[in-house]
Amino acid sequence: MGNIVAIVGRPNVGKSTFFNRLTETRQAIVDQVSGVTRDRHYGKVIWNGHEFSIIDTGGYVTNSDDVFEKEIRKQVILAIEEADIVVFLVDVTGGITDLDETIAGMLRRINKPVMVVVNKVDNADRLYDATLFYSLGLGDYSAVSSINGSGTGDMLDKLTSMFVKTDEEEEEDIPRIAVVGRPNVGKSSLVNALIGEERNIVTPVSGTTRDSINTRYNKYHHDFYLVDTAGLRKKGKVKEDLEFYSVMRSVRAIEHADVCMLLIDAAIGIEGQDVNIFHLIERNWKGVVVLVNKWDLVDKETQTMKQFEEKIRKRLEPFDDVPILFVSAITKQRIHKALEVAIEVYRNRKVRIPTSRLNEVMQRVIEEYHPPAVKGKHIRIKYVTQLPTYAPAFAFFCNLPQYIKDPYKRYLENQLRKHFNFTGVPIRVFMRKK
Repeated sequence: MGNIVAIVGRPNVGKSTFFNRLTETRQAIVDQVSGVTRDRHYGKVIWNGHEFSIIDTGGYVTNSDDVFEKEIRKQVILAIEEADIVVFLVDVTGGITDLDETIAGMLRRINKPVMVVVNKVDNADRLYDATLFYSLGLGDYSAVSSINGSGTGDMLDKLTSMFVKTDEEEEEDIPRIAVVGRPNVGKSSLVNALIGEERNIVTPVSGTTRDSINTRYNKYHHDFYLVDTAGLRKKGKVKEDLEFYSVMRSVRAIEHADVCMLLIDAAIGIEGQDVNIFHLIERNWKGVVVLVNKWDLVDKETQTMKQFEEKIRKRLEPFDDVPILFVSAITKQRIHKALEVAIEVYRNRKVRIPTSRLNEVMQRVIEEYHPPAVKGKHIRIKYVTQLPTYAPAFAFFCNLPQYIKDPYKRYLENQLRKHFNFTGVPIRVFMRKK
């Protein structure tokens, strides 16, 4: 399970710099997910074997030059609801302001771990000034300088030690399937159609859905958890808020799932935000099934399934080896088929290929098309093995791994897909020195 850490704090304390420091330092980060929202406010961090998502709430204030206390409150409430740990960032040069007091007041009342991080501490005097922040009543603090990075290592050690270990018993070997998509594509209707009861209140207002709910689904010979970002949320007046909420919700559902059913609205077709959510799934190495919902409403003359499907695959490239189904939550058309396919993707994600079989197939493939020579040096791939990771990953051992470029790695990935069934599952290809 991924932990979600949210950064809160008043404007100009350096939230973005702090966020960038964590997500872009080479030792910390894997991946910047750009374009998920208007800016880059969602990143993944790996620190000493812990992987977590970090969300900078600061990018969502609508009128940046005239920031209302109300806006900040909204962010803090959101962070408190959605995150596992809240990082409260303050600025040593500004001391404690009224706004800091307000935020601290909100954070003292919650039963989630809160970590105070004092930013811009880059000399001994400021280290002494930082002691002032004990008076916020939130316990000990960590002093860092986001600009030059000092203190971030200790801070990350402390942060990762706060993660709650999940019980192994709870993580039974039951697939977790999440229903994700932009607002108003019919996620709740689909969940209701599957569960067969109006557990989620479905209203045609976008953004009514609230917390992630896990439902154990046990019928028609299926047994899995449905991770559903459902419940009730009053729609904020602000467009950005809504987009931010839906991204936060998607992040949470994706992190907690094995396979995601990505819903697309048949009437609208595939849009930028759908593609963003798809990349979020891919970058979290989760299985994916694309469901084109509301297919019952589409005029079949204008849009044949085949054309529609080709359009979608085009937008999802290069990872387009995914099942695409045309469904209707309202008429229940193909929704059980969708479940079967999701379970199949779950199995594909767990496939372990014996090393001997893998080498037998892949050595032939490599023989047919060798990696191109670089600077007169011939690259020889000796051996391949599947890594013991939770999502399929393969290591190819060779003499000059640094010279193997992406197109060849894609060739290897495509061949793996051709010979073994990894439909719906992102796979990783690594080159290692023999």
